Amino acid sequence: MGMEKGPPGGDDSGVTETTTAVPARIRVGVIEDHPLYRQAVARVLEEAADIELGVVAESVGEFAMRRQPPGGVVVLDLKLRGVADSAAVMEVAGMGHRVLVVSAHAGKEEVLAAVTAGARGYLSKDSDGEEILGAVRQIASGNSYVSPMLASFVLSSARERGSGQQLVLSERERQVLSLLAAGERDQDIAEAMAISVRTVRSYLDRIRDKTGRRRRPELTRLAIEEGIASQAYQPPVY
Repeated sequence: MGMEKGPPGGDDSGVTETTTAVPARIRVGVIEDHPLYRQAVARVLEEAADIELGVVAESVGEFAMRRQPPGGVVVLDLKLRGVADSAAVMEVAGMGHRVLVVSAHAGKEEVLAAVTAGARGYLSKDSDGEEILGAVRQIASGNSYVSPMLASFVLSSARERGSGQQLVLSERERQVLSLLAAGERDQDIAEAMAISVRTVRSYLDRIRDKTGRRRRPELTRLAIEEGIASQAYQPPVY
């Protein structure tokens, strides 16, 4: 079992050990102050084979105290005691987590404010377990997710912002923006694109000059508006 042996009577040099790689599971935390909904979301996550349930808390403060390691996804309600709304998104994202907002408040202003604050996804609490799991997987893989029902808010905001003018970005600028929206740091973007960090920052400066967006959450929102956030970077073929 798990071992392949050489010819009988030979020495042990012919023995090789084979192992089966176990895919890493997605660590997902939950911050929700409504007990029944918190338990329901935790159960959905816990029953998924590819997900490891992380810290389950009723406030951002409790979540911070329990110190879930960064790098996973956090399902976050907006209307919490203490730190709430966009401030909650910014604080949790600042801990190094990818934020999926799941809220009963799904108006245009709430969605846009959360995305601008750094949320990678936004769902209404009307969403079923399968949609929550799908959004978690999309966000964990570096994409963004807004439910189809709410996506119109982001798209209409892009139309209002554009006032009929089409945003023109070069292919390399779009690649940089896509990687930034996936949560990559300047160094990571440079390595992925085989360019220097200085060149990455030069591209970002150009994007900022063209769009007027200065902060990284604002650029992430731009990527969602322009349909760039879900575009996986493909290295050039030489």
